[in-house]
Amino acid sequence: MGAYWTGASSQYKAKQHYVLFEDGDQIVLHDDCPPRWKPGNRVVLLIHGLGGCYQSGYLVRIAEKLNHLGIRTFRVDLRGCGAGTHLAKRPFHAGCSHDIAKCVETISALCLGSSLTLCGFSMGANIVLKLAGEVGSSKLGGIDSVMAVAPPIDLAYCCANMSNGFNRLYDWDFSRRLVRMVESRLRQDQDFYNGFQFNQKPKRIVDFDTIFTAPQCGFESANDYYTQASSAKVLPDITIPGLILTADDDSVVPVEIFSQHPRSSSVELEVTRGGGHLGFIAPKSLVPDRRWMDQRVVQWIAQLDSRS
Repeated sequence: MGAYWTGASSQYKAKQHYVLFEDGDQIVLHDDCPPRWKPGNRVVLLIHGLGGCYQSGYLVRIAEKLNHLGIRTFRVDLRGCGAGTHLAKRPFHAGCSHDIAKCVETISALCLGSSLTLCGFSMGANIVLKLAGEVGSSKLGGIDSVMAVAPPIDLAYCCANMSNGFNRLYDWDFSRRLVRMVESRLRQDQDFYNGFQFNQKPKRIVDFDTIFTAPQCGFESANDYYTQASSAKVLPDITIPGLILTADDDSVVPVEIFSQHPRSSSVELEVTRGGGHLGFIAPKSLVPDRRWMDQRVVQWIAQLDSRS
């Protein structure tokens, strides 16, 4: 319901910035700067999930709500996504924290002296936690906080979970979207992905990662990819304030993984009763637009400066 109920559309007003990587690929940052934002005020980097882009409903809504509070936001398109569809010959993956680190450097140069919150959703949530753990006690740009909504911190466990019962609908839907994305890009330019072609279309995420993600991104296998890309192993190394928000009935990210992996004392875990995977639809009596997740994200970020 949360995914397919898009709600009202918003007019696009962002300024685009291009982030260039050493391998020649580029991605796009969508900069929404409210009129009352001033240099030194907080900025937020929003990272979408699998199959998403800067136009994903949750990114658009949350950026708009943060802008209303005077907080500047940057929505990123991961490699090959959104406005940067044809700017990258390599694909994104769930552990591409180095790409986000480059985005942080770009944003910090544009917003000198501003504190920066990383905020990711689903796959993007795993990426921001991984980056925060890799940075540890050192400093990268203005990063001072991290929020992760429904992060698949153990990718192998989450993929196995999606092969069970009703969850297989998610497995099929995600793999279908990914296959379509790859095929669409190859129709435009066969040089993408070194001319890769599907001999047989995968119907599960693990099959897609075995056939495509792992070899294209330099991993030995899907298991090697899941091991290296999962944020679980670096959660104890996070030193900045953080919040993980998840639901106890998430079909993609089973709640038990958060008790299986230790994390830093600076990172809180908030588990809601119900909410699904990035759903969190509430009664109008609690939230006027029924988007409880948006309210919680905006509330947590808005309170950061009042805590310091």
